[in-house]
Amino acid sequence: MSQVIGINAVQALLESAPERVRALHVVQERRDRRVAAIVASARAQGIRVSWVERAWLDRRAEGVHQGVLADCHELALADEAELEARWPTFTPPLLLLVLDGVTDPRNLGACLRSANAAGVQAVLLPRRNSAPLNAAALKAAAGAAESLFLVEVTNLARRLEWLKAQGVWLYAADGAGDQDWHAADLQRNAAIVLGAEGAGIRALTRRLCDFSVRIPMAGSVSSLNVSVAAGILLFEAVRQRAPLVAPAGLKPLPVGQAPVPADQLPLP
Repeated sequence: MSQVIGINAVQALLESAPERVRALHVVQERRDRRVAAIVASARAQGIRVSWVERAWLDRRAEGVHQGVLADCHELALADEAELEARWPTFTPPLLLLVLDGVTDPRNLGACLRSANAAGVQAVLLPRRNSAPLNAAALKAAAGAAESLFLVEVTNLARRLEWLKAQGVWLYAADGAGDQDWHAADLQRNAAIVLGAEGAGIRALTRRLCDFSVRIPMAGSVSSLNVSVAAGILLFEAVRQRAPLVAPAGLKPLPVGQAPVPADQLPLP
């Protein structure tokens, strides 16, 4: 059994996968509108609700719970056979996320949240050296994990080779990458590959990728948090594939052209 904590995460869980919830526990003094909506949703779906003391929830929760905790069935990851079976149903151009050794649950959850928002068809996670989908990860994901297709991979190198054989281009996020993030052509089938916090992407994984992209740092830090980098690269793909409607007189930014600083924009 696992747990989901936090108002946003529990609310999203009740909306996307209520069948996973076994019981909902709420701190007695939480009677505000948002919590009342969560309680009403749970009761409407036949989920048992219990009002508990804050000290009890503090002992039970694996993190900051905001007064709500849902006891859940474990979130099952798909295996590679299921990935291959579902593959023909994906609509191109594909957008995948590969996390090679992200070990912080909160970073994992934040990556999943960005993946969900960007419309990623599948997220590949190695069986070893990967953060668990625990309460901290699910809270950071804010309900995104339940509606994502999460695939546990036994041999990441072999699976990356398989993706390439299916016509997917692999883009490694690397501080020493060959091109800036906005110069990469992400309009075709693409998998964004990110490595572990600190160490970054593994050498073998990097060699298997078709391209490496960098996000230049203008300040004193040498790199971004992995979840921030995931969000930037995924939404660059979204931008290239479906450009936002530009204001009158302006054209959408073409692939490969860097954004113009605000102080250099033409006056209206």
